[in-house]
Amino acid sequence: MSEGLATEEELARIRAKIGQKVSINEPPHLTEVTRDAVRHWAQATGDRNPLFLDEAYARASRHGSLLAPPCQLYAYSRISIGYRGGLPGVHSFFAGSHWRWHEPIKVGQPITPEVTFKGLDELPSRFAGRMFKQISLIQYINGEGRELAQADSWGMRVERVAARKKGKYKKLVLAEPYTRERIEEIAQRYAEEKCRGSDTPCFDDVKPGDAIPQIIRGPYTATIAVAFEQAWGGLYIKAHGYWFDYLRRHPAAGIPNTYNIPEPPEAVHWDSVLARSVGVPEAYDYGPERVAWIATMLTNWIGDDGFLKELYCEVRRFNMIGDLTTCKGTVVATDVIEGNTGSVRLKVEAVDQRGDTTASGWAVVHLPRRAANSSGIATK
Repeated sequence: MSEGLATEEELARIRAKIGQKVSINEPPHLTEVTRDAVRHWAQATGDRNPLFLDEAYARASRHGSLLAPPCQLYAYSRISIGYRGGLPGVHSFFAGSHWRWHEPIKVGQPITPEVTFKGLDELPSRFAGRMFKQISLIQYINGEGRELAQADSWGMRVERVAARKKGKYKKLVLAEPYTRERIEEIAQRYAEEKCRGSDTPCFDDVKPGDAIPQIIRGPYTATIAVAFEQAWGGLYIKAHGYWFDYLRRHPAAGIPNTYNIPEPPEAVHWDSVLARSVGVPEAYDYGPERVAWIATMLTNWIGDDGFLKELYCEVRRFNMIGDLTTCKGTVVATDVIEGNTGSVRLKVEAVDQRGDTTASGWAVVHLPRRAANSSGIATK
């Protein structure tokens, strides 16, 4: 393979794996839904929902237990963001997920993911050379053998040399330094962010065109990236001898920094020099963060008795150091699915301070109807 370029031989080798279950030797970051793991995820993503953080509150709810934020399942497989093996030297980045949850994720359960490689599709690209979409199905199985959720997750593979030369971020205006007044405005918006809790919205009162409460996240910093890494656990985040042991097995994984020390590919999330080497002008976020932020907006709104059933989200642009994200949602359709439950479909998006949409998609939530009581809410 030419450096940073795909070859037909390598593409054929990868396509031969379509339909197969895939695994890697690296153990998952998490194997069990614990209170500490849930707390770390909630803090890393800015989620203050008491169902995830307050044990007494959660025990008194209809769930009877602390729950995990829906997208915390990302942390239970190193390849939960999609298998992206093969194509050495070809730049890789996460591009989206389609989540389907079957029930709330309760603390105390072991989680075993199963990953199936679904496809490798070539897509047109105006900003790079050849670009490919690698798609995986991830199924999350609990200790009783029951599937709690599943997700299609995908990543893009972009020829590195072409990406540097033609990157779509070359003309991007980076964030301006924030004034003290602007920081105070952001702090106030955080202070006003609310979880509806026991005040679950009634399906009968929801109609197409309704906007749900927005949330903000950021301004993005390398510290936020580190906080997310602590909760999620990256594929290549290793230190000392563990890192050099890994490099002996996978020498191509190391990318020299300004001191010629090999760094993992994930260093693009805190090292702007390395980010610029792949055509991005600043260090940038993890795509699953924005998916989790949108999920937080939704779980804030649906309250204790609502259920987030589906979330489809495409990550369209990187969120860079200094960027402030606003998550938005609008109701587009409603439908009664059972006597006591209604289904609400929403358009969702994440927008930066420039007004650019950095992620977009749709979600389905289930809400109680007026005649329902709190014990009659469907969660499937």
